[in-house]
Amino acid sequence: MRLCLPSRTACCVSGLVVLLVASTIGAQQLNNGNSNDQTTAKLVADMISKHHISQKPIDDRISQMLVKRMLKDLDPQKLYFLQSDIDEFSRYRDQLDDLIVKTGNVDFARLVFSTYLKRLDERMAVAQKNVDATHDFTIDESMAVDGDQISWAPDVRELDDRWRKRIKFDLLSMRLDKIAPEEAKKRLHKRYDTVKRNAHDTEDGEVLEMYLSSLAHCFDPHSSYMSPQTLEDFNIQMRLSLEGIGAALRSEDGYTIVAQVVKGGAAEKDARLKVNDKIIAVSQGDGEWVDIVEMKLSRVVRLIRGEGGSRVRLRVLNGANETVEYTLVRQKIELTSSEVKGQIIDAAKWLPGTTGRVGVIDIPSFYRDFSGAQQGLDDFKSTARDVSKVLADFRKQGGVDMVVVDLRMNGGGALSEAIEVSGLFIDKGPVVQVKEQNGKVKSHDDTEAGVQYDGPVVVLCNRLAASASEIFAAVIKDYRRGLIIGDTTTHGKGTVQNVMPVSSGFLTARQNRGALKLTINQFYRVNGDSTQNRGVESDVVLPSLLDHMDLGESFLENALAFDRIEPASHVIYNMADPGVIAGLREMSSRRIAADPKFVEIKKDIDRYLTRKNRKVVSLNQETLQHERDEDKAANEVAKEEEEKENGTGEGPVFKETDYNKEVIHVATDYLQLLRQARTAASR
Repeated sequence: MRLCLPSRTACCVSGLVVLLVASTIGAQQLNNGNSNDQTTAKLVADMISKHHISQKPIDDRISQMLVKRMLKDLDPQKLYFLQSDIDEFSRYRDQLDDLIVKTGNVDFARLVFSTYLKRLDERMAVAQKNVDATHDFTIDESMAVDGDQISWAPDVRELDDRWRKRIKFDLLSMRLDKIAPEEAKKRLHKRYDTVKRNAHDTEDGEVLEMYLSSLAHCFDPHSSYMSPQTLEDFNIQMRLSLEGIGAALRSEDGYTIVAQVVKGGAAEKDARLKVNDKIIAVSQGDGEWVDIVEMKLSRVVRLIRGEGGSRVRLRVLNGANETVEYTLVRQKIELTSSEVKGQIIDAAKWLPGTTGRVGVIDIPSFYRDFSGAQQGLDDFKSTARDVSKVLADFRKQGGVDMVVVDLRMNGGGALSEAIEVSGLFIDKGPVVQVKEQNGKVKSHDDTEAGVQYDGPVVVLCNRLAASASEIFAAVIKDYRRGLIIGDTTTHGKGTVQNVMPVSSGFLTARQNRGALKLTINQFYRVNGDSTQNRGVESDVVLPSLLDHMDLGESFLENALAFDRIEPASHVIYNMADPGVIAGLREMSSRRIAADPKFVEIKKDIDRYLTRKNRKVVSLNQETLQHERDEDKAANEVAKEEEEKENGTGEGPVFKETDYNKEVIHVATDYLQLLRQARTAASR
């Protein structure tokens, strides 16, 4: 989830991808390790202590949490480490704070990972043997699936049995998917070869990212350390553009394969590189060729990316199994699949008997090209600018009777964008309140008079709408500017992260040490409530499997608590009074109760809740088949919800599904009730 402050340093929170690095350190003693890593670690520890909102020190309590966090990140299902390994690591449970704060020593991470790598090699050998072994799928046997409820294995014998069951489950799952036994074995051999190769192919420095992020996570779930490479990926997402050849890549059997040729990119314009081509070597301009077969995909991507206007050569194995060489000139590529999009829906075509033109605005994230904005560029990417363009386009097409803003799956983004988008729908006034470390509260306001759209607004949210999304939804709700519909509540992320370059604080070092993404503030709605843990509740709740999953701030480790402050003075619009909301709930409930599709969704939810907290899975073919048959519909519903059926860059912005039809039905009901209320008031 992401949230950013409008400051000199771009700030956001994004999901952490944990990467690992092999190490040759022995398990007997910690030493000084890499001095560059030491400097980075010491700086990060100092920045956390000074700037995290909790103002808590890195002490023995944090040291103990760090040991547990490291082990859980590496081995969440307890499939690799032995209890004897845990005992060895526990010797340092009260020492890591002193090691990292005083000298920046991070060799504990290398000690842990070197052991992990050794155990992984041992387990992969066992896994490969179990793939070819004979398994009896008729006996009643089960496999534990909740890592938190499992103890660390006391010996190798116990680990062997856990892996026997894991491989048996893999083979049984493929058997139920009608995959031939020999093909299933082939796939599993390949899978575990890949697991081993990826573990050994990790790069120097990636373990530092894992370790320092684990340290930051001990303070709250949204703070983390970003390596220079992760920071680059983060900036690409915020500005919705990158410089490269315009091809999406995937890794398979050690080859880098072209998965997609991006429209408007260099590869599409050149027209020679095709989907499923295998790139086997890369050269920078006229430089030496670098063989990339068996190379980790993240490294390949970094080789192919580069400054616009520069040349890159690719050696490619094409569909005819011919080796060819292409020279491409890198260029700026706009990531249009993640930008704001709009669509006008004629309600009568979807729902005969209803009327109204509904303008749907899909906002996948609150993105902002901070660099472009600071340079004063006229065309820098901005969510608010793009929403404004969509609203203008609606007017050009004859206008709309109401607007639906779709924020499902929107994890947040720039705070400045949430404020500016809110200002398109409300007149001047407070948007969000931010409490700083010293307890001082500052209001961030929309300062521009007027609105771009003054008609009825519906905001569509789910459990994965977070951070900046919740700020916008809360403004619409607290000003009574419109209606919130969707899951029971949003994600519940009410904290502010700042992305700060890792430096001594005097001058940013010439060396890029990455950045620290740190929780420095909490934000509050204009009504004084924090969105932390509780989120923004929907006025009209629609049935959703996602709504019953353990998704949200309240389920995250070390999440900060909910609290409230004094409300900010703000105007109240007369567009969502309790009477209107009550009427909409009743009408929607009646439709949902009578709709066969929603009746099935309700059954799927009930089945999911029945097995939600199960700790084991059956390894009996008949039992597992029965459970899978029951779960099939629920899984399809969950997949549909997670994909959201829009924002992919292909097809309509708002697809004609049963769920989306109900959204439009609620919207048109809302429009009619508002019209009736206004007619009654004018009499």
